[in-house]
Amino acid sequence: MNTSLGLVLALCLAGLQFIAVVIVVTLSYLGSERVLLDHARNLMSDVGTNTIAHSQGFLDPARSAAELAARLAENRIIASENQQKLEQLLFQQLQLAPQFSGVYYGDQDGNFVYVMRSDGPGPYRSKIISNTGPVRSTKLIWRTDDFAIVKQRDDPADVFDPRERPWYIEAQRESKTVWTDPYIFFTSQSPGITIATPVLRDSDSLQGVIGVDIKISAISDFLSQLKIGESGAALIMNSNGDVIAHPRSELLKAANADGTFRFAGIDEIEDPIARRAFANLSEMDFVSVAAETYTEFSYGGANFVSTIMPIMSEELPWTIAVYAPENDFIGAILRNRNRDIWVAALVAVMTGVVGLSLANFINKPVRAFAVRSALISQGEIDPSEPIPRTYRELEHANQTLTQEILQRKKSEREYGQTFNLSSRGMVQVEPETGRLLRANQKFADIFGHTLDEVLTMSIDALCQTGEPMILSELIRGEADGGGSSTEKCCRRKDGETIWVKVNAIMIHDHKGRPLHLVATIDDITKNKISEVQISKLNRDLSHLARGELLGQMAAGLSHELNQPLTAITQNADAAVQTAKEQQCETEELVQILEELDQQAHRAAEIIKALRGFARKGEEWKTPFDLPELVRQSLLLVQAEATEHGVEMSFVADDLLQVVGIRVQIAQVLVNLLRNAIEAIAASGSNTKNVVVEARNIPGFVEVRVRDTGPGIDPEIDLFTQFETTKGDGMGLGLSICRSIVEAGGGKMRHEPGAGHGAQFIFTIPAAT
Repeated sequence: MNTSLGLVLALCLAGLQFIAVVIVVTLSYLGSERVLLDHARNLMSDVGTNTIAHSQGFLDPARSAAELAARLAENRIIASENQQKLEQLLFQQLQLAPQFSGVYYGDQDGNFVYVMRSDGPGPYRSKIISNTGPVRSTKLIWRTDDFAIVKQRDDPADVFDPRERPWYIEAQRESKTVWTDPYIFFTSQSPGITIATPVLRDSDSLQGVIGVDIKISAISDFLSQLKIGESGAALIMNSNGDVIAHPRSELLKAANADGTFRFAGIDEIEDPIARRAFANLSEMDFVSVAAETYTEFSYGGANFVSTIMPIMSEELPWTIAVYAPENDFIGAILRNRNRDIWVAALVAVMTGVVGLSLANFINKPVRAFAVRSALISQGEIDPSEPIPRTYRELEHANQTLTQEILQRKKSEREYGQTFNLSSRGMVQVEPETGRLLRANQKFADIFGHTLDEVLTMSIDALCQTGEPMILSELIRGEADGGGSSTEKCCRRKDGETIWVKVNAIMIHDHKGRPLHLVATIDDITKNKISEVQISKLNRDLSHLARGELLGQMAAGLSHELNQPLTAITQNADAAVQTAKEQQCETEELVQILEELDQQAHRAAEIIKALRGFARKGEEWKTPFDLPELVRQSLLLVQAEATEHGVEMSFVADDLLQVVGIRVQIAQVLVNLLRNAIEAIAASGSNTKNVVVEARNIPGFVEVRVRDTGPGIDPEIDLFTQFETTKGDGMGLGLSICRSIVEAGGGKMRHEPGAGHGAQFIFTIPAAT
């Protein structure tokens, strides 16, 4: 798709300005957002701190009142036995603190004085239990603000015993001021908490307990008056996860199965945002955080922030939690950001219109340059002609383009020369048909055709009958990475079979479509012949080894059998002579002895012939080049050397040709090399080298095979049959090698290596 440069310039100008404005607005928004969120965090922290201070200020008077009453009772300023005076003291304490729901005192005898607020007939009601001796009485008294009696009556059905109440038991056990867990008051059904202080005698024994009931609903009223953003809220949780204060106090109570009420837990309170923000705290055995914790969360598509404060104190393990929507703090700047983005878009459109006109003016010389470039590429004008008036940068670009065109033509010419003059055969092939598009003279020479003949052929015509196409994988586009290397058997024009190695690559255009295939061709026929010769040598060595082994065994057997056969023939001759001299009457015995003598002589002749056969081989001796044989032998054992990490090398001067049975000399070399590799592998030596050296000496060529193995034990006679250093060896290898060398007119010996290792030296007669 072709796009106008002027339009692109206009769009780029407008787009860049739009992006710049958006970046500025966004950075401003992000900076302001972070500042306001930090402010929100500080604000919520202040709310938590103020709530803690307010709660402590709300509850501290109860501690003071309870401890004051206890000290008065302990110091006998107000005798606890005087229930009337004690009632007056508790009445005064209740009047001083409007958050008190009731103040009371119970002693060890079960006596109880309780002053509480009442809905009528008087604003205050006292409950006095006397438990002296067998007589127990309970009196209810309603009083006015000035302690005047409004009404009183007895309550004989009352069975209340302060000593059985949790606040009394806990204060007695701890012997100090204690707070109970918040609970729902039974009478008023409002949330509250109790503080209890023990009254001790001089002997530190418990006299009684002063208790104060406090309605904590006032804390919820305080939370409801807090301003945390537009719709934020603060709440207080007890250590067990119960919500004991909330701006909406009606959410605090949850009904039990028996009709009583309890505090709602954070995971069940009817405040979904609070549940989402703090429900994970309910999974704790003890709800608390080590330090003030600030978090961000989402609910209902809106983002919120929250803060959790550490517990107020060990006595009051309450946790203050605050949450608020982010928009309460950053909503205004978010709306301003959206407005600014629309303004930026409008400015960008206006800038684009202006930029389009400006770009058209700027683009006019560029269009002229583009037309000239197209004409140059089509060859319609000479690149050296003067260019039209244009920008300095375009003038420089034109010069660069002209240089590139000239350089491209130069590269094409150099490539053509490299292609044609290459020492390797080179060819270009059409992918669809396999037709040869281009070839150099070396390619034609390899196949015995003229260059003109090659260009009329396809790649199929050069292959052996039945062989697949040489480059079929690449032509079909199936080769990995677009390249291939293969060896193929082909036929020259004169019918001779040759082997070639083909390295090829598929050339594609910018859209990935194959243009042509480029291949280099190397004639590897000589290498293939050498591989065949090495393979044949390997087979001959195996056959010769078996033959030599049999020859050695035959020679040994003939030597061993010759003596008993000689004795048999001599004894048979003696027996025949004795029988004749004594004129034995049994002619059949003489015939048997004569036949025995004839067969013994016949066996001796057979064994003599067998020994002669084992020694034959002179007619196989021919002159040959020793270095070539050594290199082929190294190749035969290369796999074993590589397996054991042994490096092999061959060092030689200009050697004379040698005379011998080529395959037998190869057998000697291979046997010595394998012995050296096995010795090095078994020794575990760090230096693993085998060196074959050859040099001319008078009348012979001397060959040394040195290794870095452990060397040879001096007590072992290496060249004796059945003598071996290997646990699984037969002891015939070195014996056969020496026999082969000596049968060929040479000598073989062993010498210790320099420092360590072994070296075997043998000689081969030089060709005259």
